[in-house]
Amino acid sequence: MNAAYQLTVKSALPPIGRFIRRRIHERLPKYMPIEVQTTLASYQQLPRARLETGALPHPPLHLMVVMPLRDDWTSAAELIRRLDSAISSNACTMEILLVDDASVERYDHNDFQSSFSSVRVIRRLRLRRNLGHQRAIAIGLVYVQQTTGCDAVIVMDADGEDTPDGVAQLLRAYSDNHGEKAIFAERSRRSESLQFRSFYVLYKFVHRCLTGMNVRVGNFSILPPAYLNTFAVMSELWNHYAAAIFRSKLPFTMIPIPRGTRIAGTSRMNFVALVSHGLSAISVFGDIVGVRLLIASLAASLLAALGIVLVVMIKFLTNWAIPGWATYATGCLVIIMIQLITIATSFTFFVLSNRTNLGFVPLRDYSLFVEEAVELYSAVEIYSHE
Repeated sequence: MNAAYQLTVKSALPPIGRFIRRRIHERLPKYMPIEVQTTLASYQQLPRARLETGALPHPPLHLMVVMPLRDDWTSAAELIRRLDSAISSNACTMEILLVDDASVERYDHNDFQSSFSSVRVIRRLRLRRNLGHQRAIAIGLVYVQQTTGCDAVIVMDADGEDTPDGVAQLLRAYSDNHGEKAIFAERSRRSESLQFRSFYVLYKFVHRCLTGMNVRVGNFSILPPAYLNTFAVMSELWNHYAAAIFRSKLPFTMIPIPRGTRIAGTSRMNFVALVSHGLSAISVFGDIVGVRLLIASLAASLLAALGIVLVVMIKFLTNWAIPGWATYATGCLVIIMIQLITIATSFTFFVLSNRTNLGFVPLRDYSLFVEEAVELYSAVEIYSHE
């Protein structure tokens, strides 16, 4: 076969191929069922650029929203309606998990029935006893990890202080980071009283001194679902959710989001509860706190020893001594040094014991506190009655 003939055959193949494909395209649909013809026609109407690049439309993002609450049923119902309106334009579907922290007040089932556009399921996870919102979050996250598949997990309070507009901002930041990082809301504006803000500044200073980390975020956040596998075996999650994120060393970022106001009712958080909440956050870094206090105790005991040496030198090498003062000064410094050495020894054993103590494991122990899981709303049920 000569070169001229090969060139003629190659130049003729493309037109012949297009002719055959056109003839098949014209005749084949006549012998197809009507469902297949409809699907084929819809596929042919897709934008040409999308077909050429091989890209297909992405399915909507499936979100799991974890809300701990205790008796805030009215606020939770209104917040869900506002959240559905705020997210409806973002091509997302949502499941709401209300972690009922042993509420005393009864809820109205009709409050959670509405014509939602994005919400698919509202589920109530009832706990056997009141554990506090941090531990309620821990149980909710492990429950999601064990029972539900999703594309992202949002943690927010049910009283309205975490706003639907803030959720939209978290979603945009989550998309910008390709769903690879946790996104936390950094409070750019707080609505609490001056007294609360003053004590909060003091708490931030103490937290910084003891742990070496700044307090800048709360519970309001969005997580990749892969993070739940780590949280499920972290004992620190049982004490404080945000601190557990920092302790896990998983990548995260923060965006400024102002804090909203409560939708209904008043906050049940008192001063004692706030102090307990702050101590829970510090306890997550117990080994770091122990080491820092150990170093501080040893440094203070060293200063006390130097003080004793200085008193002895002044007593015997100078004429500055006042009768009887050296004995009292030395005795006080010796007592202080012994106490500091005792404290340093206690912190040493505390740190070592924490290294070997497994403690509470959420994946293993969370089911002990779950009483029941009940669906308050299901889009499937509503559609089946239409």
